[in-house]
Amino acid sequence: MSIVLLTSCERTQTYAEQKKRERSAINQYIADAGIKVISESQFYAQDSLTDVSKNEFVLFSGSGVYMQIIRKGCGARLKKGETAHVLCRFTEYNLLVGADSIHLTNNVLYYSSIVDKMSVRNTSGTFTASFESGLMYTTYGTASVPSGWLVPLSYINLGRHSAPGEEIAKVKLIVPHSQGQSNASQNVYPCLYDITYERGI
Repeated sequence: MSIVLLTSCERTQTYAEQKKRERSAINQYIADAGIKVISESQFYAQDSLTDVSKNEFVLFSGSGVYMQIIRKGCGARLKKGETAHVLCRFTEYNLLVGADSIHLTNNVLYYSSIVDKMSVRNTSGTFTASFESGLMYTTYGTASVPSGWLVPLSYINLGRHSAPGEEIAKVKLIVPHSQGQSNASQNVYPCLYDITYERGI
């Protein structure tokens, strides 16, 4: 179990204190970014869309994940009973450090050839996935896909660029540690993600 020390002379935070700190960081980001949080019922009433012009994010109360759909994407949703490869490009920010400080990304030239590839299965509306390759896999040393990354799959399309004007799906996510990657989960910090989703071959 990892222990987070504030400084060498301060006591170790309890888990409850770490969660409170995480909640404060999320709330601070929402306030600073001028985000309008909408309920799930409003989200569904809007045809499962968020109004980007109003900077809307939907809060999924069960998981604590906030999502903004920037582009719903071309193609079709992953069908029940279907397994597919999904390719992702992403930027990860640790919100305890700040939303202007990139923590990890494959959206820069140095990592441009490294696309995160995961195998995703839709079992009666429940999504499971594992990384097969990519920056998340090599950085965190596990094939486990953050649960927060799977939330958009119920609402976005998975396609590929096949005609002019078509765009792949893109979302923003605020992911609490309980739905995040292994390091965030162990050290109790929330992450902000910009992610694109594309159907693999």
